[in-house]
Amino acid sequence: MVIDKIENCKLYQGLGKRIAKAFEYINETDLSQTPVGNYEIDGENLFALVQQYETKDIEGANPEGHHKYIDIQYIISGVELIGLATLRDQIPILSKKEDDYDLYDCDTTLFRMDSGMFSIFFPKDIHMSGIKMKQSSIVKKVVIKVKI
Repeated sequence: MVIDKIENCKLYQGLGKRIAKAFEYINETDLSQTPVGNYEIDGENLFALVQQYETKDIEGANPEGHHKYIDIQYIISGVELIGLATLRDQIPILSKKEDDYDLYDCDTTLFRMDSGMFSIFFPKDIHMSGIKMKQSSIVKKVVIKVKI
């Protein structure tokens, strides 16, 4: 997993052409004006999901993991906590292979994500986004799905 500020994204472009193209999309798109929705970048290999939501309580939230895609999550505006854990021997409580996710009931470590920050979650990274700090707030983010 990676957590960093967007101005450091060039440090991670060597992870692959699709990751470099994802950062290019983030940096060249006016995401503050982009409506919520799905955007094709390179077919099923690379696409963006622009989301806006109110952060929620951690109670009842379940971390997720993926098999076929890397997630790059970039906070356009707002602030949230994300929970992180490394996949070891946890057993999914729900598996949706056709939708490329598993849900887990496990402990995570919380990190603060502010606007201008991004995270990269690989298949061994269990993550839980959208958690509120002291009170709920509105977050706009883009999740770029990078096919492995």
